[in-house]
Amino acid sequence: MTAADPIRATHRAVEAVWRIEAAKLIAGLARIVRDVGLAEELAQDALVIALEQWPQSGVPDNPGAWLMATAKHRAVDQLRRRTRYQRKLEEIGRDLAIEQDSAEADLDAALDDHIGDDLLRLVFIACHPVLSTPSRVALTLRMLGGLSTDEIARAHLSTEPTVAQRIVRAKRTLADKQVPFELPGPDELTERLASVLEVVYLIFNEGHSATAGDDWMRPALCEEALRLGRILAGLLPREPEVHALVALLEIQASRIPARTGPAGEPILLPDQDRSRWDRLLVRRGLAALDRAEQLSAEAAGPYLLQAAIAACHARATSTADTDWVRIASLYELLGRVWPSPVAELNRAVAVGLAFGPAQGLEIVDALTERGELERYPLLPAVRGDLLASLGRLTEARQEFERAAALTRNERERVLFQDRAAALRT
Repeated sequence: MTAADPIRATHRAVEAVWRIEAAKLIAGLARIVRDVGLAEELAQDALVIALEQWPQSGVPDNPGAWLMATAKHRAVDQLRRRTRYQRKLEEIGRDLAIEQDSAEADLDAALDDHIGDDLLRLVFIACHPVLSTPSRVALTLRMLGGLSTDEIARAHLSTEPTVAQRIVRAKRTLADKQVPFELPGPDELTERLASVLEVVYLIFNEGHSATAGDDWMRPALCEEALRLGRILAGLLPREPEVHALVALLEIQASRIPARTGPAGEPILLPDQDRSRWDRLLVRRGLAALDRAEQLSAEAAGPYLLQAAIAACHARATSTADTDWVRIASLYELLGRVWPSPVAELNRAVAVGLAFGPAQGLEIVDALTERGELERYPLLPAVRGDLLASLGRLTEARQEFERAAALTRNERERVLFQDRAAALRT
């Protein structure tokens, strides 16, 4: 072991803690300093201090609390340095005459208070109508999902500079418009709901299939998205799409224990041991789906359709037992309600299993010609599967090699390389 090995190990530990704690940290700080950009800067300062100190002092027993305390002290220092510090105290309900020690105690209490759910408050702030929808999604994924601008860009099939500009402009707009750091009233909740649901959905998706990195999944993101979804269902009990999203996430989360092997290697749906699926989460998801269907007086929304697709998988005992015809029809409906090239790619898979790989390949080839998923690794991967089913093994191998070259996730790359190697032999 070299001298650098413990430092690298500590840095990995810091990064892991940051991914888990960053959202809570930023949310708590934002409520105190009333500035999203400043809150993120303070949280980043705490991260830098951890990277400097932990290699020498060791990772603390409660690293999340350490980061929170460090960021809180930085926040107090920032407030002290501001010429308008007393006005800031007044804005957050403090008495101008209190002593400094009392002020710091109040800040302690505010940062440690999770009764009001700072994370959910921050979601709705980031989804304020003063921001465009793409900016709302990008800002919330950056702050609460812990995603990099690159990961957000790939999730939205956009470019990294575009996403970075959206985030910077969104922070500036929230500060310039002096958006209040509080949950909106009931009327405004409904107005912002579509963006909030999309953000929760995308956070879960990044946890379920990580865009980049060494791990196939990031379960902490799935857990956070599911927690936010359940809170939303409690806040808005009459909204069918809220219950539908919760149903989708519950059912998708039920498969997590079966999606990786002992060494963390990916296990695809056809090969999963379904006895390892969490049946409690399946039951919760099916119950939420029933609730959504009861509340849905009009045509089904996008989350209700996706939850119905997930329910088809949850009710099946195997891939062969799955109602692929129904899934294909549900994806066709989804394409009308919520047009998306990724949903169309999923429809190709279902069509291929329901009606034969040749029909599925026609859909994939049409997507390829349109160029909408040019850098999306699952496009060549799906095409490779369909070509292999048709016996066109050389072409299938080339598609899996292309998929391996496109992906930024190391586990996924190995999976595609193994598929290509199997076809080569």
